[in-house]
Amino acid sequence: MDKLNGLSHLFMTVFLHNFSSHMVIPAITDVTMAALCPGKDECSLAIYLTGFQQAMIGLGTLVMMPLLGNLSDKYGRKAILTFPMALTIIPTGILAYSRTTKFFYVYYVFKILIAMVCDGSVPCLALAYVADNVTEARRGTAFGILSGIGSAAFVCGTLSARFLSTALTFQVSTLVAVIGALYMRIFLRDSVVDDNHLYTPIISEGKPSIAKIDEKPKSNLQLFKALCSLLDLNSFLNSSLTITQAAIVAFFSNLADVGLHGSMMYYLKARFHFDKNQFADLMVISNIAATVSQLLLMPILAPTLGEARLLSIGLFFNCIHMFLYSIAWSSWVPYAAAMFSILFVFSQPCMRSIVSKQVGPHEQGRAQGCISGICSVAHIVSPLAFSPLTALFLSERAPFNFPGFSIMCIGFASMVSFVQSMMLRVVPPILS
Repeated sequence: MDKLNGLSHLFMTVFLHNFSSHMVIPAITDVTMAALCPGKDECSLAIYLTGFQQAMIGLGTLVMMPLLGNLSDKYGRKAILTFPMALTIIPTGILAYSRTTKFFYVYYVFKILIAMVCDGSVPCLALAYVADNVTEARRGTAFGILSGIGSAAFVCGTLSARFLSTALTFQVSTLVAVIGALYMRIFLRDSVVDDNHLYTPIISEGKPSIAKIDEKPKSNLQLFKALCSLLDLNSFLNSSLTITQAAIVAFFSNLADVGLHGSMMYYLKARFHFDKNQFADLMVISNIAATVSQLLLMPILAPTLGEARLLSIGLFFNCIHMFLYSIAWSSWVPYAAAMFSILFVFSQPCMRSIVSKQVGPHEQGRAQGCISGICSVAHIVSPLAFSPLTALFLSERAPFNFPGFSIMCIGFASMVSFVQSMMLRVVPPILS
């Protein structure tokens, strides 16, 4: 019962965090364009700044994700979760106050600095929390439900953005982020696998310290080991063939997803003159399909087909939907392509579940953090590869008339992850 209560509070925490962070996504493109290139539908500066932002965030999270995962294994999930949930309030708070060019650049700097530390840490730590409280046999389904909660929050957030003004969107997002951080601190119980496994808490809960005075050198040694996150990432990747193959799948899958995220809105705005409301409609369609799939279909299909096969199915349809975007001949085609999310959303929870089952109960934070670190490498490489390509083919200097050429190249990157997933060999899990 305690575990069920803990998971319910975790799901609510993730819902509030995702609701806050995702409701500003439909508006951020218009805010960026208005601040940098007012009155235009194509802006290379906005594309390059977005690509630079993604690359810098990826560089920071490459180091921070394995570190935060390690620290959560040692100090508890709740203590480490507090920092990203509190810090992510700042960037949206800046745009809630003003969206002029000067304040946009202030937001831009704070967004990069904070996201270098915090980006992706909430879902990463949430996955580790779920792994602490769910058996291996039910972990794929549980990860799917967690992703479904995130998709449901995305739907609610984008629907809110659809009917709110731009200013009110950022104000509500900031308020919900504050409520989410307070809810987590008050109601979420820490996920403790073994009381003797945790060291001195980073944030005191009013309980006596577990570590004794003569154990401080040992605790300091463990903290020093946690700081060597890049070395830890290397040792984790080489720990088994399954983990190495899953890391390759994660890299190319995220390479494509980050490239699509950074290019698609500018592509649709230049190609079909989409605005905030149409972006919101597109995201609502995609995430309603994703929510239904993760909450209803995945609990049925994961035990029947197996996570490895479901991973390949998700990646295959991810390729198809990217290719459809690239050759969109009418404004209704992106809406049809968005419906493929009912199938491609399987890939991320299945891949995370496969990795989770390859490590022991005291290494869940480390495992999820290291995989998030691999995904961060994609955040560095993808903007460098695809942002200049997108800017070129949306400009008048394009070597040939194919505005969606960069999206098609992103689809080929996704195809590499699909081919690799077909070769993935899953060994029996390490039992808790």
